[in-house]
Amino acid sequence: MLKTIDPRITPDLMDCLMRMGHGDEIVVVDANYPAESTAVHTVHGAVVRLPAIDAPEAIRLITGLMPLDGFTDYCVLRMEIDNSPDELGDVHREALAIIDSEKPEGAAVKGIERQDFYQHARTAYAVVATTEARPFGCFVLRKGVIFPEA
Repeated sequence: MLKTIDPRITPDLMDCLMRMGHGDEIVVVDANYPAESTAVHTVHGAVVRLPAIDAPEAIRLITGLMPLDGFTDYCVLRMEIDNSPDELGDVHREALAIIDSEKPEGAAVKGIERQDFYQHARTAYAVVATTEARPFGCFVLRKGVIFPEA
């Protein structure tokens, strides 16, 4: 156990977050997502598992430690619902409430079509598999920077 670190942060997740640099991306996926076949293409090379944790809670854990990027065209990508790209499911609304409280001012959250999401995820640093049962509960989080206080 470590002080101030949520015990649900697994050693594997902590290692990934510590090794990632500015602009690296971590993918948070639902239980239906092909996590294993995607993760082999990532820098980490294996799935990081967060058992008994849904996607919004995984995002809360990650963004509690990792800053989101405010210097590019998006800090987060959310998987769009098939044939309804502007529709938000409950999982999106819950995750976006967390993201909105953590993202830098002016940082954008964008939607990405499901098949494009699959391709994009293969370029990420790591894939975090949750037990999220709601469909389309998949997100890409881009790591930002922490500025030292003057």
